[in-house]
Amino acid sequence: MEFLAVADRLAKSRDLYLGRQRIQAIQRRLERTDLGDEQRIDELARLCRAYLRRGEVTKAIEQAEACMALAKADRRLTHLVPLVHRLLGLVHLRQAELANCIARHNADCCLFPLQGGGVHTERSPAEAARADFSAYLAAQPEDLKIRWLLNVLAMALGDYPQGVPVAFRIPASAFASEYDIGRFVDIAPKLGIDRFSNCGGSIVEDFTGDGLLDIVATEWDPTGPVAFFRNQGNGGFEDASASSRLDDQLGGLNCVPGDYDNDGDVDILILRGAWRGTGGEIRNSLLRNAGDGTFTDVTHAAGLAKPARPTQTAAWGDYDNDGDLDLYIGNESRVDRRSGRGNYPCQLFRNHGDGTFTDIATEAGVTNDGWTKGVTAGDYDNDGDLDLYVSNFIEPNRLYRNNGDGTFTDVARSAGVTEPSGPRRSSGSSQDVVTGMSPTAGCSFPTWFFDYNNDGWLDVFVAGYDADIEDLVADYMGVTHKATNPCLYRNNGDGTFTNVAEAVNLNHPYLPMGANFGDLDNDGYLDFYLGTGDPNFLTLMPNVMLRNDRGERFQNVTQSGGFGHLQKGHGVSFADLDNDGDQDIHHEIGGAYPADKFRNALFLNPGHGHGYLTVKLVGNTSNRAAMGARLGLLLDTPGGPREVHRAVGSVSSFGGSPLRQEIGVGDATNIRQLDVWWPTSDTRQRFSDVAVNQMIRITEGSDAFERVDYKPIPLAP
Repeated sequence: MEFLAVADRLAKSRDLYLGRQRIQAIQRRLERTDLGDEQRIDELARLCRAYLRRGEVTKAIEQAEACMALAKADRRLTHLVPLVHRLLGLVHLRQAELANCIARHNADCCLFPLQGGGVHTERSPAEAARADFSAYLAAQPEDLKIRWLLNVLAMALGDYPQGVPVAFRIPASAFASEYDIGRFVDIAPKLGIDRFSNCGGSIVEDFTGDGLLDIVATEWDPTGPVAFFRNQGNGGFEDASASSRLDDQLGGLNCVPGDYDNDGDVDILILRGAWRGTGGEIRNSLLRNAGDGTFTDVTHAAGLAKPARPTQTAAWGDYDNDGDLDLYIGNESRVDRRSGRGNYPCQLFRNHGDGTFTDIATEAGVTNDGWTKGVTAGDYDNDGDLDLYVSNFIEPNRLYRNNGDGTFTDVARSAGVTEPSGPRRSSGSSQDVVTGMSPTAGCSFPTWFFDYNNDGWLDVFVAGYDADIEDLVADYMGVTHKATNPCLYRNNGDGTFTNVAEAVNLNHPYLPMGANFGDLDNDGYLDFYLGTGDPNFLTLMPNVMLRNDRGERFQNVTQSGGFGHLQKGHGVSFADLDNDGDQDIHHEIGGAYPADKFRNALFLNPGHGHGYLTVKLVGNTSNRAAMGARLGLLLDTPGGPREVHRAVGSVSSFGGSPLRQEIGVGDATNIRQLDVWWPTSDTRQRFSDVAVNQMIRITEGSDAFERVDYKPIPLAP
């Protein structure tokens, strides 16, 4: 009842996503008799968009058509006719998605470039959208967003490229991958795990201790229950949402795994309230795993329920090296000038080892006091304790160096890692009134520590959140774009970093929310996936997969791998769900508005003939989950010895890959040396001549590792 009360409160409010007050206010204004026709068009357009957000497409079309009738009836308003065509095109476009991509969903739906099952069979809505957008472009031919959507619609109707006028055509060569990674097929519909939901988080982990990876997914809808799909080990998954009691938990834009009580099974933290300002004062949930497939909400007992603050990001880690996991939560501080509310400092909860926590963020110096969108933990200076990187939406980002005495120092400026930051640009266009495309402020979003070049030092990736389809098309066409590029900070090993994004081919426009990294082809270098988009229904841009080419550059492999989903991308997990040695990808897909739900995907890895080593670390003096531990592999390969490095930890700020380390070793014939560095005991273990293509368990302090018997699972496409 607690979370249903939250949903009811939001529905009665002016909340942009759920609130009914906005529609009621527009309807009251439309009842006024002193409204001029232009003002009435503005209000009708707002009402159209409000109905569209709620999924009431027929009512949305009625309002847009009323706008058109008024614009055509008054000669003084004919300049608005193209803009109303744009609005009508938006509504018909969404109608086309509902009638095809959702109503008859299959694995090809909305995968860019659209083909096969992605071509619409219910053609009339897409045809209407194309006619409206064409009419708009006749008056506004420079609008790259609508030119892009005209190409997408031609694909949806099966007549690309000839169905696009030459002047507006984007050549297929612009979408081509730089490397053929092999086709990853979405098998979620086949397995029955393609949950229909809004945006949310993803965790893939062995929650029951049977050696099989299960799936947990949340969604932002405050009435949407958490889903739990238990791996049966025979090629199927059981929906255990009810039996696990996870479906008692409603809402949650993100979820983060961690073994907070050191009992050997993975617990879950659900994060709530993001993007809602003072309306986002909704408590998080700490769910204790009983180890038998059931969970208990221990938030109040643990001391994590109050104060409730809007958030979507957190990082577990043993920040004081006492052997149990502490918790850093990045909150969204946005002070309202009128009310003075909205000051939500970040929180650092110290774990007392008895199931309770205390917030020590102020004493530790890590309150941040900004609009936090991403946090990640890693030992960037290799001194044995975990540091924190905080990605802020407007203010400069922070790198909190752990001083080893319970305090942290922000060294972001001296380290050179404050960007991207600053206000998002505004178009200043009159289109904002009619289409509702009001720009937002901000820059940084998902972030993580990872060693992209295998030199033993953790680097930092942080994505900008300042791009639009105009930037995407400009980039496709080889024209300079205006978006904020992501930053890839290469660790110099001396406390400073160098942004190498341009040098490694990452100077392209992305708009990522959910994101994560892993090794697509088991070559030993970490690749990453960006789930792109924003709440606007017009923002249909492909999610992006980038392959790491030997630590020297990143190659866009979106098209060749079949990853270019046009729907809004959120939580991402890289995980070997079928135990065949390579990583598959679970992706939580869906937008923010109630009407913008979509089905989640599971992309099956086709395999690349490379070797692997899967390592399960078990802490003894260090925390049981081994968060903060480091691994170094010295490989024997036909080309000579080379190194691979991995860190166990919170990984991406918006993704939940398993804590076990799934490590690609490429063409290695043998692992000459495997080193493990444990954080709390500050000890190192070394194992020699480890065979490839196996799973092993290493316990802190043990002289030998254990080989784990496991069998491949038949998840055939």
